[in-house]
Amino acid sequence: MKSLVKFFVNGILTIVPIGLVIYVVVQVFEFLDSLLGKTLRKELGDGLYVPGLGILVTIVLITLVGWLTTYWFSVRLIEWMERMLQKIPFVKSLYSIIKETIGSIFGERKSFSQVALITLPNNPMKMLGFVTTENLEALGDPLRGHIAVYVPQTFQVAGVTFLVPKEHIEIVDITPEEAMRFILSGGVSGA
Repeated sequence: MKSLVKFFVNGILTIVPIGLVIYVVVQVFEFLDSLLGKTLRKELGDGLYVPGLGILVTIVLITLVGWLTTYWFSVRLIEWMERMLQKIPFVKSLYSIIKETIGSIFGERKSFSQVALITLPNNPMKMLGFVTTENLEALGDPLRGHIAVYVPQTFQVAGVTFLVPKEHIEIVDITPEEAMRFILSGGVSGA
């Protein structure tokens, strides 16, 4: 009986991760395909539409926009669109937050380049996070000597930004990818 339970547990440990990965990949594929896929399916009809065409058209359009933005006319058009977005109160804030966040992750100035180990005051526990801003004086004098550290939450995309005194932070010599894998897996992966 113990052997059967052991075989069952081993089967679960083998099948569940593979099943979850397949499920996530299928869900992401279906989501990305549906962005333009629904429109394409209406225009082409079910007989001509091929699953994945929505993703392909999305990638082509994003690449085309990237190519266009490298030239003067397109840059002017994008700047004009940005100026229009900056005039709408709520949209202005939302647009700037999204643009800065995407630029800090994928752009020239990567923000998550330093991994920080935060020592909690009067507590032996520590947290891993990523230095996002080292100069917080512009936010007010009480934040002089503090650093902004983003701490992702385990098994989520969300996180919390802490404003931590510099003396409670130690820069750790590991790659941001290793740190993110460790944090998002709850310490299971990358240890």
